Amino acid sequence: MPVNLLSAAAKISSFTMLSRITGLLRETLIARTYGASEWTDAFNVAFRIPNLLRRLFAEGAFSQAFVPVLSETSTKEGKEGTALMVGAIATLLFWALLATVILGVIGAPWIIFLVASGIRETGAHEASLTLTRIMFPYIGLISMVSLSAGILNTYKKFAVPAFTPVLLNLSMIFSSWLLSPYFETPIYALGVGVIVGGIAQLAIQIPALKKIGMLPRIGLSFSKINQAWNHPGAKKVLRLMLPALFGVSVAQLSLIINTNIASHLAVGSVSWLSYADRLMEFPTALLGVAIATVLLPSLSKANALEDKTQMTQLIDWGLKLTFVLAAPAALALFLFGQPLATVLYHYGQFTAVDVTMTQRALAAYGVGLIGLILIKILAPAYYSRQDIKTPVKIAITVLVLTQLANIVLVPWLDHAGLALSIGLGACLNAYLLWRGLHKQGLLMKNAGWLKFLFKLSIALVAIGVIFYYGAHQHDWLELKSAPFTRIGFLGLWLALAGGVYLGTLWITGFRVKDFLYKAT
Repeated sequence: MPVNLLSAAAKISSFTMLSRITGLLRETLIARTYGASEWTDAFNVAFRIPNLLRRLFAEGAFSQAFVPVLSETSTKEGKEGTALMVGAIATLLFWALLATVILGVIGAPWIIFLVASGIRETGAHEASLTLTRIMFPYIGLISMVSLSAGILNTYKKFAVPAFTPVLLNLSMIFSSWLLSPYFETPIYALGVGVIVGGIAQLAIQIPALKKIGMLPRIGLSFSKINQAWNHPGAKKVLRLMLPALFGVSVAQLSLIINTNIASHLAVGSVSWLSYADRLMEFPTALLGVAIATVLLPSLSKANALEDKTQMTQLIDWGLKLTFVLAAPAALALFLFGQPLATVLYHYGQFTAVDVTMTQRALAAYGVGLIGLILIKILAPAYYSRQDIKTPVKIAITVLVLTQLANIVLVPWLDHAGLALSIGLGACLNAYLLWRGLHKQGLLMKNAGWLKFLFKLSIALVAIGVIFYYGAHQHDWLELKSAPFTRIGFLGLWLALAGGVYLGTLWITGFRVKDFLYKAT
């Protein structure tokens, strides 16, 4: 049955919007309660470890290898063959994750040293160690959630996977609010919230999987594990995961290096980057994740059917929609960072200095936001064809150049230099992915890109003027004493900017129907 990709992406974005709003509420609560201190540095370091592994196992190598093979199996072998493959993959993943969690809890001191050796010089080292051990099992929970999401997305059931992150945010909010008074070190309540949230995320997937008859059966005996290991589909996923794992490891290695560098800068640097990263991830998730989520199954199916025409149309649709939606978000981070940071974070223990430092990181992230989102759109074109080696080679090149950029940028810009190197590296990564697709003939010819970009630029100039004027019209820091006035001003400026942007797009000839696309 044909699926309207714009409608599907909008549905995912609406749930993702709810997730990001609750995520921002979570960050606002953390900022107000703990500020940008050694305790928040400890939590962010500890939480980054399962997040890195989540991207490695769940959102990274596993999903890149699993979804294309699942789509191919579903197309060629039907529901029964697909269920057998899903069970085999779930069995292998479960036992691999169990071993990983045990090793992670035992090896927490060495992991902390690798990720943020500088934190050993502060009073929060013991807290980071305890938090790591509390939260490490989250990697097991969220990886099984990712398996479930891959299955549901392949069957075009996008709503439940898109909603699940909300549960993590709500769990962390309520844990921090209700449990903090009961801990001698209050930040530990956030760690408990992470685990409770992971359990809730996994639990909500089960009814949805049962409904489509794809609830995995995990083998607990040695014979079942051996049977899963020898399943052809499982072997294919594992074979594709090896280069994917290496490629994602390269990207995560860059994050680990940057976190380690930040831990040696001024106290609060890890937290400033984390708060800015939360805002940067808002458009990245709303746009990049939503579009990529609907693209990968459709691209994989088009590849299985050897329909090159549909593949090129899908890629072109994703790229144009990304530019229209991501470019104004990038300008907002670059030009409107102080109003965003003050309204969201400037309360309680979060000082004016913290706002300024977060704003600098936001501006740096704004430079590379489009590149970060384009990677999520372009990479699935390779994954759908089960070509993981090309993105890996590009990732290695970008890693080397990103770290060379750090040598120049960090002494000049401190923590903002780390954000800028990530952004510039993402732009280079996106360009190299685009060039590879162009060489393979997978980009539409005569797609009218020059005319498209010219018309888009007019709207971007208009919204850029609004953002610049709005950022300098009020003393956003002084408005701390009138928080509701400050929130009202922010809402008005964002509404004005959005109205001007949409109006200019309409005047220059953009229409919603231009972005409607139905894929089988």
